[in-house]
Amino acid sequence: MPELFDSIQLRELVLPNRIIISPMCQYSAIEGNATDWHTVHLGSLALGGAGLVFVEATAVTPEGRITPSCLGLWNDENEAALAPVIGALRATSTSKLAIQLAHAGRKASSAVPWKGGELLRPDQGGWVPEAPSAVAYKTGEPAPRAMSRADLEQVKQAFVQAARRAVRLGFDAIEIHGAHGYLLHEFLSPLSNHRDDEYGGSLENRMRYPLEVHAAVRAAVPQGIPVGLRISATDWVDDAPSWDLDQSIELARRMQSEGLDWIDVSSGGMSPRQQIKLGPGYQVAFAEAIKRATGVATMAVGLITEPAQAQDIVARGRADMVALARGMLYDPRWPWHAAAALGRKVTAPAQYWRSVPAGVGRIFGDTVFGSR
Repeated sequence: MPELFDSIQLRELVLPNRIIISPMCQYSAIEGNATDWHTVHLGSLALGGAGLVFVEATAVTPEGRITPSCLGLWNDENEAALAPVIGALRATSTSKLAIQLAHAGRKASSAVPWKGGELLRPDQGGWVPEAPSAVAYKTGEPAPRAMSRADLEQVKQAFVQAARRAVRLGFDAIEIHGAHGYLLHEFLSPLSNHRDDEYGGSLENRMRYPLEVHAAVRAAVPQGIPVGLRISATDWVDDAPSWDLDQSIELARRMQSEGLDWIDVSSGGMSPRQQIKLGPGYQVAFAEAIKRATGVATMAVGLITEPAQAQDIVARGRADMVALARGMLYDPRWPWHAAAALGRKVTAPAQYWRSVPAGVGRIFGDTVFGSR
């Protein structure tokens, strides 16, 4: 079986190890445009030696932002603002780069988390969110606007245009966000999808729009660039019809047959009624079940914090890759420490070779840092 520091190939993309830095929203953009914060934030993470570094969930339309301060890729200005960030990463890091394209659906138009995260009305600087159905996220909130078929086509084309911009920017991989209660997840779950047309009702109908978005993005992206999908494997809601693991397996099977390259398996985010059973690696079993049922490459996420834990997940075949988020914010050099703990080697800038404490070993390879 492969191990954490073994390479993995996704189409023409070869990752030197299976450590992934998850997309993490920073709520620090201006009109969707990347800022100096993104350069510093991503630059710090990209020096840690992870195989793949994700740029945060990036909205494909202004209305698809979670907050007014979310990153976007819907126009030339957004693309131009992100270009120097990517240029800086390429100049200083060998990690591969991916972007997650997203639309927040009914969870759009929210305040940033450190200001409460609640829905913003138009008179508060927000807008009216759009969703599969006019069903509010939680009691007391105004309902979103139900999307027409014309709206569905417009948003699908926005995903396509954002994917083309990502290719022009030089990203190595693209992930479509279909998790955490955002738009594509809202189509999948009967908790939020109450449509009575061909996009609602049966599992086949509820999967239709996410499948269409993936097909359109896949067709717009060069064949050598892998395209993945992030899903919530379950809504964690047992007292009503909802999205669950069995349906996730069927979605993965369908997506795989249409060329999907990996599934990034998270959970929850659809309803305040969710009852999540937290614990170390609490979502890994979902990735394992999908991998075993379909054979599709999987990323496991969720309270993966220790090198031995990550190694065990990959070495036992429970998932092909492990993705860390908060743990990487707390310790941007996590891959270095994992290499030291597991007796493996990792890539680092030559300027940092002398940082390894005595007794740890040569985790940066057989290098010598001389001085006089």
